[in-house]
Amino acid sequence: MPLPRPLRRSDGLPAAPVPWVSTVLYAAVAVAGAYAGARGLGDTDAVPFAAGLAALAALDRFERRRWPAGSPALPGTLLLAVRLGLVLVVAAADGSGLSRVLLLLLPFGAYFVLGPVASVAIGALCLGGIVIAFQAADPGWHGRTEAVADVLMFAIGLVLAVAMASAAVEEQRQRARVESSHARLRAYADQVADLSAAAERGRLARDIHDGLGHHLTAISVLLEKAEAYRDRDGAVADAAVADARHSAQRALEEVRASVRTLRADAEPFRLTAALDELALRSGRVPAVVVEAGGDERRFTRDALVALFRAAQEGVTNARRHSGAERVEIRLRLGEDRARLVVADDGRGFAAGTEGSGLTGMRERLELVGGSLAVESAPGAGTRLTAVVPSAAAA
Repeated sequence: MPLPRPLRRSDGLPAAPVPWVSTVLYAAVAVAGAYAGARGLGDTDAVPFAAGLAALAALDRFERRRWPAGSPALPGTLLLAVRLGLVLVVAAADGSGLSRVLLLLLPFGAYFVLGPVASVAIGALCLGGIVIAFQAADPGWHGRTEAVADVLMFAIGLVLAVAMASAAVEEQRQRARVESSHARLRAYADQVADLSAAAERGRLARDIHDGLGHHLTAISVLLEKAEAYRDRDGAVADAAVADARHSAQRALEEVRASVRTLRADAEPFRLTAALDELALRSGRVPAVVVEAGGDERRFTRDALVALFRAAQEGVTNARRHSGAERVEIRLRLGEDRARLVVADDGRGFAAGTEGSGLTGMRERLELVGGSLAVESAPGAGTRLTAVVPSAAAA
């Protein structure tokens, strides 16, 4: 299994070492040196011993303040060399012999600066240095249990130091990944919010076009009718004005319904009743006939509203553009889908000349998993077929 690479941030700096490790070792060496000096267990030179430990602590503090996220390779290597010199000074002044444990800080720190290979190599050099020092001080050291135990414990300490550095690097790497994931999630959440806002704006635009547009068209046609019959047939003109007033009231009700929807306070929607109301309020020209059957409960409210808007758009187009005299609305609510057909006997239109109303209708149906088919030709009327899936099939 390959050794992990040292953790790098986006700016190229390595991972930061764990600060408490060196602090614990400095404290342990200071206590052991003081105890040995007080008990006369070794020849401890207090001044260089204390000064060396203080310099090591100050060096660590400087490094953490200068490079909080970890030292770059070149200055980190120079600091390792300075740290080695200070450790040798402390070891030479320490009569207890415990200060050799400070050598463990070299491979530990090297792991964060230079990576695992350099850390293992420096650890091996430190172990070799300990063996050479033992050999120089006592050629027969390998025959003494205490000396061999000291070397073995140092070797175990090296393994633990490298393992701890590896674990610290991996922990920082995982933390960086989590932070990066959180940043991406925040970005995704912002995108979702933007998309939701755009979708809501689109829905409101379609509601305004399909709802208010339908009623305003009816009002315009009825008022034109009233103006045309004002001098010829007052009763017809009055009836047209009354129908226009009713259409205005319906437009106001739809605005209020849209507001209730935005406040999550929408009432249950009944498609068949809405189609009957559409036919009743559409007037005599064109005459609107509705034929419906099936169970609405299989379908979501959004799907039913989408079908109603399709019917509404079909009637509006027939009144506004086609000159139709009759519009038929046929609705079949099946188990897996609902099919709505709006057919008129108007003048029709050529392919490729669809307006924004049909485009908005198609978008609304696609949002609920449905589709729209348009069949028309000049002089042949228009037939709209809207299909949406049931809640179970969606």
